Amino acid sequence: MTPSRDIGRLLDIMAALRTPQTGCPWDLAQSFSTIAPYTLEEAYEVADAIARENLADLEEELGDLLLQVVFHARMAEEQGAFDFGDVVQGITEKLIRRHPHVFGDERPQTPQSVEGLWERIKAEEKAGRKSPVDKSSADEGALAGVPVALPALTRALKLQAKASKVGFDWNDARAVLRKIREEADEIEAELDRGETGTAAAAAEVGDLLFAAANLARHLRADPEAALRRTNRKFERRFAVIERALAALGKAPVDATLAELDALWNEAKARE
Repeated sequence: MTPSRDIGRLLDIMAALRTPQTGCPWDLAQSFSTIAPYTLEEAYEVADAIARENLADLEEELGDLLLQVVFHARMAEEQGAFDFGDVVQGITEKLIRRHPHVFGDERPQTPQSVEGLWERIKAEEKAGRKSPVDKSSADEGALAGVPVALPALTRALKLQAKASKVGFDWNDARAVLRKIREEADEIEAELDRGETGTAAAAAEVGDLLFAAANLARHLRADPEAALRRTNRKFERRFAVIERALAALGKAPVDATLAELDALWNEAKARE
């Protein structure tokens, strides 16, 4: 089978991989649940390529992510639930429905007004899908609809944003900063009691991280992206430390903490 720019060829390849007797044993053994971790991994690799501003890698990673969509759609088709065409039709209908300012008569003038319009239409869609029984369930609370499988920082951000819409929020970033100091003090109190490695200490750290995510939201920063940037910065600076020590014939394990700290400050100063 030859490669092609036609999406139909990709669907044919996926069908061939999933054909009993003649397909790929590994692909045939997969299910939605076994493929889901790969779907998440590919989405992260797309984000990583974007963060590195590597468009060649982005092209490849987008293809890998598209394969995940095709894979899930094929398995659903085999069960008679839906197929790839249904997925495409569903998303095109949604885009048209949620952009009446482009495909209809409404004319929002700012990104903020467009976002408000999107949220209103989304809420109307959700209400229309629910039966009366569903509407009375606990899942219809103000925080409903935030996927549990999201990365913790991202989920915290979305939960906080939903709470903010019903008025449960601070008015300014400084108030959140005071909350962060309060959470840090509570961790210190646990340490003063000698409580390290306990559930109570871990819970306080969780509260601190939640407050930090909230501060990022008030500063209009994505905490997940901010932490990824800090991770890369840490890797970059630590690599400088390793190179400096290697020039002296040493490894990090051979250096004192004072030496490592001094080299860290040098690496930081160079940036």
